[in-house]
Amino acid sequence: MDFRYWLGQALTSNEAWAETFTPVRPHPSLEISDGRFETAFEEFTERLKDNYPFFHPSYAGQMLKPPHPAAVVGYLTAMLVNPNNHALDGGPATAEMEREVVQQLATMFGYSEHLGHLTTSGTVANLEALFVARETHPGKGIAYSAEAHYTHGRMCGVLGVEGRTVPVDARGAMDLDALEDLLRTGKIGTVVVTAGTTALGTVEPVHEVLALRERYGVRVHVDAAYGGFFRLLSGLDGPEGLPEAPWQAIAEADSIVIDPHKHGLQPYGCGAVLFKDPAVGRFYLHDSPYTYFTSEDLHLGEISLECSRAGAAAAALWLTFRVLPPTPDGLGRVLAAGRRAALRWAKLLEDSERFDLYQPPELDIVTYFPRTEPLSLSKIDEASARIMRVGMAAAKDPVFLSTLRVSEAQFGLRHTGVDADADGARVLRSVLMKPESEDHVDRLHERLEELSRG
Repeated sequence: MDFRYWLGQALTSNEAWAETFTPVRPHPSLEISDGRFETAFEEFTERLKDNYPFFHPSYAGQMLKPPHPAAVVGYLTAMLVNPNNHALDGGPATAEMEREVVQQLATMFGYSEHLGHLTTSGTVANLEALFVARETHPGKGIAYSAEAHYTHGRMCGVLGVEGRTVPVDARGAMDLDALEDLLRTGKIGTVVVTAGTTALGTVEPVHEVLALRERYGVRVHVDAAYGGFFRLLSGLDGPEGLPEAPWQAIAEADSIVIDPHKHGLQPYGCGAVLFKDPAVGRFYLHDSPYTYFTSEDLHLGEISLECSRAGAAAAALWLTFRVLPPTPDGLGRVLAAGRRAALRWAKLLEDSERFDLYQPPELDIVTYFPRTEPLSLSKIDEASARIMRVGMAAAKDPVFLSTLRVSEAQFGLRHTGVDADADGARVLRSVLMKPESEDHVDRLHERLEELSRG
């Protein structure tokens, strides 16, 4: 697509729509001369250069990448109108778009019916899921694995609910024996299962936790904020295909969270929460005498803890899904490229004399560490930090990584023969969520080898 052309069309479309109303003279208080704006804009763009190149495959650090041009055009076009998807009269068109994209997400996960909406983040989406969990199981705690996102512990604090951490196994997934021991106490009402942990990309066994739900009567919430769109690769042929069992089981979970601003190609912030039982809408009931008067239909603000929400976020996702739908042949092809890149890099690391793979990638996160002399946790920690620092500061051909601190116990579960002279170590971590990584991963590995020799 011709990005510049469609950005122009966003302005043209808005102007044509505005001209259908009585002309209005712009108020002089809003007028700014081009010269004044030029000065401010030059300063603004110069300051924006103080960023890492999230668009480039050499950036393989955190879960960051620019949105798809379709999302940018959709957001800008709707932002010029500036609808608020809290109430239907605040954004009639974008509220309908939101309903449609949420239906597409629900269909992707296998929900036959649902209640759901977009949020500004996965944190808020998880807050809403845990809020409903508290209301359905009052007085009960919420369990989540030690590798779950820290938001669950924080939101339990916000909600005044006891949060319980469950140990993880050698894969970084929730230890089901430990979970069952906790469930036997009768103090847990909800179990959070993570479909793609943000540190390692581990997919926890949703299908096995659901079996425990039937036994102990708990609620199951799936946090798929990072990994949710990998549902599109489950059961596919080829190296990018993923085991079906945990992904198909998500359809039976009580609630799901997913972040389109990660693998859904959207700008920040765009999260989503879905509930399997639409009846949970009763927990959101409230009255606003000046808001919900334009329609008898359910307003999005009546099923959300948030009030004002950008209709432009729904518009951006709607337009993106029109050209890259959440199907294996649509958005799935984007995720497949990142998954293949992760597998390719894992093979290069396994064959390397200078690095070891910390853990085989399950999605598109690769973790690895330099082989040091002597091979000890303290030396690994030091070398990992040095490689990341030097790689990011390189004047020519920089490479941008991140580190992950792992405990001595977790390191020992995966690797023997390493001197445990510290309580843990930083290992290197790379997220290959840009499809361009597939063509760049060999060069990334070459740069790492060069940096390790330095």
